Amino acid sequence: MNPLEIVITVLLLIAVILLVLIYVRKSGVSTADLQTEVDALQEQLRTMENDARERELDQRAEVGRVVRENMASFTNVISGSTRDMASLQHQQLETVDKHLQGKLDEMRALVDEKLQQTLNQRLGESFKLVNDRLEQVYKGLGEMQNLAQGVGDLKKVLSNVKTRGILGEIQCGAILQEILAPEQYATNVVTKTGSRDPVEFAVKLPAAGGSFVYLPIDSKFPGETYGYLRDAYESGDPAAIDASVKALVSRIKGEAKDIHDKYLDPPNTTDFAILFLPFEGLYAEVVNRGLVEILQRDYQVNIAGPSTLAALLNSLQMSFRAFAIQKRSGEVWQVLGAVKTEFDKFAEALAAAQSRITQAGDELDKLVGTRTRRMQQRLKQVTELDPEQAAQILQSEGKNTELHL
Repeated sequence: MNPLEIVITVLLLIAVILLVLIYVRKSGVSTADLQTEVDALQEQLRTMENDARERELDQRAEVGRVVRENMASFTNVISGSTRDMASLQHQQLETVDKHLQGKLDEMRALVDEKLQQTLNQRLGESFKLVNDRLEQVYKGLGEMQNLAQGVGDLKKVLSNVKTRGILGEIQCGAILQEILAPEQYATNVVTKTGSRDPVEFAVKLPAAGGSFVYLPIDSKFPGETYGYLRDAYESGDPAAIDASVKALVSRIKGEAKDIHDKYLDPPNTTDFAILFLPFEGLYAEVVNRGLVEILQRDYQVNIAGPSTLAALLNSLQMSFRAFAIQKRSGEVWQVLGAVKTEFDKFAEALAAAQSRITQAGDELDKLVGTRTRRMQQRLKQVTELDPEQAAQILQSEGKNTELHL
């Protein structure tokens, strides 16, 4: 009996009790009798309740047993199915594992092959690149060794006063040779009367009367003093810089005074000379120290670097050309006068030739016109032959002529 049926039974009993109470009150039954009946009904209710509980417990036990049996059976079925599925999955996983293992082996072999090829190619390219770089490095080292040797030779040259002077002289001579003609300057010439000191170069400037005056050019290179100044600049020592600048200024002034005293001799020379400095840095340092005006004012000496000397010589070359044109202008007028005279004679001869040509043309007209007409009139009386007969006669005449020859 389920709980719902028990509840319904209890409610029915309560309803019966209520009906009995109502009936008793209406019928006038005594309270003792009613109490007895109520107690009997309560006892019966308790009995029925106990029976209902026992049945419920039995039913619950039965339901629990059935459920346990069903759960055991279901568990067995599930366990079997699980074992079957696990076995099937294990087999499938083994198959997939074997397949994947094979694919992985193939991919590993392919990747190893590609990696080996790529690695060999990259290593070959890297070794080739490294080899090329090493060759370039070796070549650069060789060039640096040659450069170091050349720098050492240059240092030896610059450390010697005589060779420093030769270096400036060679550079100045190269500039003169490139711009001027050989007859426009002289080398190692004495420009001052009574002196035995020849100047390295002297440009021949044209003068009146076909003569010329010398423009002395002497190259100087105070390399040791300039080197001390560069070292002082690098060290940043103001005292060393001031001392080196003073030494350089004093040296340049001494060289300018030496040029003024040895080579200037107006009017045999110009009233100024040129002090050539073979390096633009040295020239710029001298200019920055304001020595240009000082040397021009005190010693009549102009400072020139490689570029300024080239510009000066180019301007002198233009003046040489202008002087040559001026010098040759008289000769040009004489040539033009002679040409004019000869042109008049040429005109007379040309008129005479034209008259003769006209006369010859008239004679040719007479010959072509009159004589030709007379010959044609005479030939009209001659009977014309056929072209074939004429060709045969002409051929036979040609053969006879060849036999006579």
